[in-house]
Amino acid sequence: MATTTNLSFAPPSYSRFAATKSQIRNPLFTSPLPLPSSFFLVRNEASLSSSITPVQAFTEEAVDTSDLASSSSKLVLVVGGTGGVGQLVVASLLNRNIRSRLLLRDLDKATKLFGKQDEYSLQVVKGDTRNAEDLDPSMFEGVTHVICTTGTTAFPSKRWNEENTPEKVDWEGVKNLISALPSSVKRVVLVSSVGVTKSNELPWSIMNLFGVLKYKKMGEDFLRDSGLPFTIIRPGRLTDGPYTSYDLNTLLKATAGERRAVVIGQGDNLVGEVSRLVVAEACIQALDIEFTQGKAYEINSVKGDGPGSDPQQWRELFKAAESK
Repeated sequence: MATTTNLSFAPPSYSRFAATKSQIRNPLFTSPLPLPSSFFLVRNEASLSSSITPVQAFTEEAVDTSDLASSSSKLVLVVGGTGGVGQLVVASLLNRNIRSRLLLRDLDKATKLFGKQDEYSLQVVKGDTRNAEDLDPSMFEGVTHVICTTGTTAFPSKRWNEENTPEKVDWEGVKNLISALPSSVKRVVLVSSVGVTKSNELPWSIMNLFGVLKYKKMGEDFLRDSGLPFTIIRPGRLTDGPYTSYDLNTLLKATAGERRAVVIGQGDNLVGEVSRLVVAEACIQALDIEFTQGKAYEINSVKGDGPGSDPQQWRELFKAAESK
């Protein structure tokens, strides 16, 4: 039986953003949002411990909150928000004061990972993308952006229990999600994998023995054909984490170690590793970089200093990938 370590950190207060509820509230929600019964909203009641540096996420650099008005106008749906990359996406969105809605199979996991948050910062809805009937339209009301980080193991494992296979998660789950999203969504960021276009070539054919690359590519293609604005992020082998037994404050202190420099490519030619922290940051940055729309990018991380959360450096990295 798995055990969970209680790290007993106080959940962070977002009062440091100096924003009132009326400032944080999305203009679409000037009256209370009619949420389905499967939603729960949680409120933050504790401030960040003074002994913990509040924003050391991902590269030990402070998250830029200068564009608070733009950030607070978003409502980002995160699918797979308790997985290795997804939980880091959620933690970073919270630190940026960007409103988030999590689509999860297990609501209790959200409380364990992220603590109690202000109702305008974090909403959680129960649903399973593998089951199209779970995806009620009310789940997506007001959503402006989507980050999908769902996934499972490439080879048979305990994670395949209860039909959690690549076919069900990476193909049927992604197809069901994309089909359910409203046309008003401004961007869908899908986390896929390097090698999806080369699943019949070594070494990718080994990884694809049970179809994981084939099904991820099918998910990509369905998104491309959906008519929704999208960006696809294809990471290499994931490192750093997953931090799936950690609470929010521990996530915020995580760094990419020495592998903070980012390499972005196109054409499915990159081979290597990438920190989960870097992948999470790439997903968030891609939401606002207009020229990444309709494109796929491979991403690795190597030793050296990286872009942190600097939007301009990320723009330059994505743009450089297109010129190679």
